[in-house]
Amino acid sequence: MKISREIKIGAFLIIVILFFILGINFIKGKDIFRKHRTFFAVYNQISGLVSAAPVSVNGLNVGNVSKIYFEGPQSGRIIIEITLYNPIQIPVNSVATIFSPDLLGTKNINLVLGNSTVMAQSGDTLKSSLTASLSEEVSAQVAPLKRKAEDLMLSIDTMVTVIKTVFNTQTRENLKASFEHIRQAIVNIEHTTFNLDTLVYGQRSRMERILFNIEDISANIRMNDKNISNILTNFSAISDTLAKAQIAHTIQDVHSTVMSFSEITDKINQGKGSLGLLLNDKKLYTNLEKSSNEINQLITDLKLNPHRYLNFSVFPPSSKRNQFQAPVDK
Repeated sequence: MKISREIKIGAFLIIVILFFILGINFIKGKDIFRKHRTFFAVYNQISGLVSAAPVSVNGLNVGNVSKIYFEGPQSGRIIIEITLYNPIQIPVNSVATIFSPDLLGTKNINLVLGNSTVMAQSGDTLKSSLTASLSEEVSAQVAPLKRKAEDLMLSIDTMVTVIKTVFNTQTRENLKASFEHIRQAIVNIEHTTFNLDTLVYGQRSRMERILFNIEDISANIRMNDKNISNILTNFSAISDTLAKAQIAHTIQDVHSTVMSFSEITDKINQGKGSLGLLLNDKKLYTNLEKSSNEINQLITDLKLNPHRYLNFSVFPPSSKRNQFQAPVDK
């Protein structure tokens, strides 16, 4: 039986179309000849995830992304269709996480298995999450360092500007003068040190004698340690005796005596009593002084003219002879 040309062409076209469909599915990562399950995940944004992206569990590829489309014409959420060819069981609380396995920005999906005992069935929607890419994480780590480097460069620039401003010609001259003064101060210190060394060397014998005397005194103190202890003991006994004595009572008696004497002095100053009248009455003082002078004159006259007061004559003396005559000062 001869096959017509038209049948051959039709069969060839069917085969071409079949291979075309298989090729398209292969490019999309679909294998229509293998048993598979389909799961869904909803994202607000997918960070560049594309169809046929691998889906892995713990690093093992178990499927791929079969479709990516919007939830609806009025919604911005994106639905990812995941096709699994591996028979691994997926708990219902597993999470489909979009991550970047390299620095090139490639996006894959990693299924983080949950701990539920209930397993997801084909057609279920899984939880979704999005992790930062390696480049984004590196950028996040490098950004603070970049800011610090920029701040450091700004600080260095400011410091250089300040140094240029400060270290002008006048400042350099001042620093030069300061260093010169420091050099002179060091020279003076060296000169003083030399003089001090000379003085110490010149007075070395005297210092040796002083140290010898100090050593002698220390030896004497050590030798008289017992006597010193006795002296301290005696001093302690004296202090105990003084502490036991009625010093407070004695001081109180002295205070009372002083107060009595003060009262007597006050009375004398006020003219009370004989002594007060004697010291404060001017008229009495004048009379006493006058009487004292007359007594002195009487005694002097008695010494010079005793016959006026003692008369042993048979004949009475004349009145002129017995008259008082003031003594003549020699």
